[in-house]
Amino acid sequence: MDAEAQDSFREFVEHRSSALLKTAVLLSGGDRHTAEDLLQNALIKAAGRWQRIDEPEAYVRQILYRQQVSRWRLKWPGRELSVAEPPEAGAGGDASSDAELRLLMRGALARLTARQRTVLVLRYFEDLPEADVARILGCSVGTVRSTTHRSLARLRALAPELTAVGPADTGRPQPSPDYSPVEVRP
Repeated sequence: MDAEAQDSFREFVEHRSSALLKTAVLLSGGDRHTAEDLLQNALIKAAGRWQRIDEPEAYVRQILYRQQVSRWRLKWPGRELSVAEPPEAGAGGDASSDAELRLLMRGALARLTARQRTVLVLRYFEDLPEADVARILGCSVGTVRSTTHRSLARLRALAPELTAVGPADTGRPQPSPDYSPVEVRP
């Protein structure tokens, strides 16, 4: 790697490593040490091909996803969530409720299998369409849909306390408390 490419790589790592680490933490189920290893390995792989990469962030994210898929295919045993640092302060609103929500979500994600967690992170944190998630994970769109459905159901079953923290938006109109059915005749 020439000096110009090294500078470009260093600049990329300085500016984008914190966002990439957040994704890696979510993919690893909240284990920051595993996330750091995941990101470091992805950056090492990217450094070897740096001069041939068109979109560096997309390339590194792809490596993160694929490494995580490889990890859960190996069926590594789950690890206990340990938190050594206090959570970050929220951007707005009540910081303690934001922190509580993050901790609840991180704990709930950690209780899912690695495959379920990966699909949810890609679909909802990274906001990728089902087709892209399927391409990244090397499976069909139907598999992504069914895994997403099962993962959300399991998340709701494992962490019912999440429904108490925020409103559950099911996409369906909710009846008002004073709802009474009305018969409509043509």
